[in-house]
Amino acid sequence: MTKLSVNVNKIALLRNARKLDVPNVVRLSQLALQAGASGITIHPRPDERHIKAKDVMPLSRLVAQFENAEFNVEGNPFHQLMGIVEAVKPHQATLVPDDISAPTSDRGWDLNADGAKLEPIIKRLNDLGTKVSLFMDPLPEQMSLAKALGADRIELYTENYAQSFNSANRMRVTDTYRETAAVAAELGLGVNAGHDLNLDNLAYFLCEVPFVQEVSIGHALTADALEYGITETVTRYLREIRKSNVQ
Repeated sequence: MTKLSVNVNKIALLRNARKLDVPNVVRLSQLALQAGASGITIHPRPDERHIKAKDVMPLSRLVAQFENAEFNVEGNPFHQLMGIVEAVKPHQATLVPDDISAPTSDRGWDLNADGAKLEPIIKRLNDLGTKVSLFMDPLPEQMSLAKALGADRIELYTENYAQSFNSANRMRVTDTYRETAAVAAELGLGVNAGHDLNLDNLAYFLCEVPFVQEVSIGHALTADALEYGITETVTRYLREIRKSNVQ
């Protein structure tokens, strides 16, 4: 079954609105893992707008308490990310080409332009024993480049899918993700997905796009948790994932 990694950035963003440790990011992450999530994702940025440096090690220790759970640290490897990754040696590092000022991730890597500078970074991470995932647009022709650079996985950037979900373009857009995932899997790359996936569009995506091993969900899941609570919300997302395994 596709695994669910809970991105806790927005929990940290809410905490940072006050000089209090409320909500507590580690405690909410613990509840998510206890509810059945397979991992925790963080995306620390240089301005610490949500995840702070002080959060990283406690979250790493928490995830280590759960058998087979994965700690995924994502971000731009040229914006202070490598020091964090080398300190905690997470199970997975997802490399994202976000600008420092970007409110959220908004594109995948162009490996024709960025591959040469990413290659030594990927090797450093491999030497740490950390799996490397590259944040990618659904472009099948880029998958062989990701494989050649030494990446273990790609993460499909799913904003375009989410935006098309209630439009006439949904099938056409979904086809690009299906084709990209199939090419990646044929090359031996693992396939992750994330960005704007939610309770409405997740099951359809997983039914239509094969080989997705993990989805990373944060913004929508955090918003849903305000209504349902974190435990019930994780349960609902896992239910949507299971739907895709029986259809």
